[in-house]
Amino acid sequence: MDNTKPLQGKKIDKARIISLEKGKIPPQAVDLEVAVLGAMMIDKKGIDDVIDILHPEAFYDRKHQEIYAAIYTLFQNSEPTDLLTVSTQLRKDGKLEMVGGDFYLINLTQKVASSAHIEYHARIILQKYIQRKLITISNEIIENAYDETADVFDLLDLAEGKLFEVTQGNLKKGSEGAGDLVKQALKKIQDISNQDGMSGLATGFTKLDALTSGWQPSDLIIIAARPGMGKTAFVISMAKNMAIDFGSPVALFSLEMSSVQLITRMISSETGLTSEKLRKGNLEPHEWEQLNVKVKKLSDAPIFIDDTPSLSIFDLRAKARRLVSQHGVRILIIDYLQLMTAGGSAKGGNREQEISTISRNLKALAKELNVPVIALSQLSRAVETRGGSKRPLLSDLRESGAIEQDADIVSFIFRPEYYGLTEWDDDEHSPCEGQGEFIVAKHRNGGLENIRLKFTGHLAKFSDLEEGFSSEFQSKMNTGVSPDQFISPKDAFGIEDDGGDVPF
Repeated sequence: MDNTKPLQGKKIDKARIISLEKGKIPPQAVDLEVAVLGAMMIDKKGIDDVIDILHPEAFYDRKHQEIYAAIYTLFQNSEPTDLLTVSTQLRKDGKLEMVGGDFYLINLTQKVASSAHIEYHARIILQKYIQRKLITISNEIIENAYDETADVFDLLDLAEGKLFEVTQGNLKKGSEGAGDLVKQALKKIQDISNQDGMSGLATGFTKLDALTSGWQPSDLIIIAARPGMGKTAFVISMAKNMAIDFGSPVALFSLEMSSVQLITRMISSETGLTSEKLRKGNLEPHEWEQLNVKVKKLSDAPIFIDDTPSLSIFDLRAKARRLVSQHGVRILIIDYLQLMTAGGSAKGGNREQEISTISRNLKALAKELNVPVIALSQLSRAVETRGGSKRPLLSDLRESGAIEQDADIVSFIFRPEYYGLTEWDDDEHSPCEGQGEFIVAKHRNGGLENIRLKFTGHLAKFSDLEEGFSSEFQSKMNTGVSPDQFISPKDAFGIEDDGGDVPF
């Protein structure tokens, strides 16, 4: 019996016929993939135009992924790239037959009319890849959202993190070989040499920049001190230097002071007008003119301030990603760490465990965004009960030893005159009025040093300590403001120190 025509003479049910036209095919541009690969094998300029744009996974066709990987390997080894060398590399990798053999490679080169538009074609291929990646991420988000046991804040963070990776074109990296890393390191050393040894972001404090070569990308820097020492004053002075003098976009997250208070402090520091005068608006005509002229630089500076109280690490990550992506922010400053919360991802536990979680996540954020993260931190009261100079130690870090472990740099701010001392505890016993010390107590990639700075109390400002600086000269510079006023723990805006853990 002939069964080859089972439907002959029968009524066909059209509803049961599958229409492929209604299905969905992932975004792709296979024809352009052919054109790009062919151009790369016949024109060296094509490789130079494309090699920094595409990676093997960007190609939709598996054969094209393997061919591009072979071309990339030849490029990395500084070997010529043509039809013969690509064929040899694929044979060496055991992939030549899988891609269709030499016949398929020959066809690729024959379908190229010109390599003039290869970069444009490569960017279309990348766009199609990003579309496919977004579809994959969206499906994962939908799948996870149906999981009733999942923490919704964890899901939000996971979703935003994956989307951020796509936005940056910086999708999850795998391991890298020593050869690639050596090339990157040599290039970085050459770049540093061309920049007079400054590999990171300059702070405007000469000796600090000399010690650290600037704040380095992906580093977590802890700046700790007791209340009244000037933690906030230091980072405000530094942020102003970085944004105005060096044009580095800065994001400052203030968990205690309002954004208007912070910017008013910066205005005081920039114009030389005291905080009290600005707070009361009691200015002479020439001071109004001085204010209007000198505030112009500050108003144009790339400084972004967020004063969200009780900021969670989850919210910080979300805000930081947007600032880096939209405004090119190059450094994050948090004032201060103990006022943060672990957020929705916290699973209970004591405060020390929560601080450990925050510290660990700050380091992860610095690596993810490849920017330095500076977090201010409180010191325990052990400093107050200790005799002698009361110089802070690493063991004084409050609530968690994880802070010291996670940080690349741990530093302290110390002003002896806060404790009524008039001399430094050095061999020279030099006067310490109007001065502070930035103590680098841990430096994962460099040396340790105690760096003395000038502190102008009525302006809440730190600056370089000039050669030959004397306390008598500084006292005259303060225009009638007595030393006890600027060594008092009172904040420049009237925030009293009640002996608790309120930062200056």
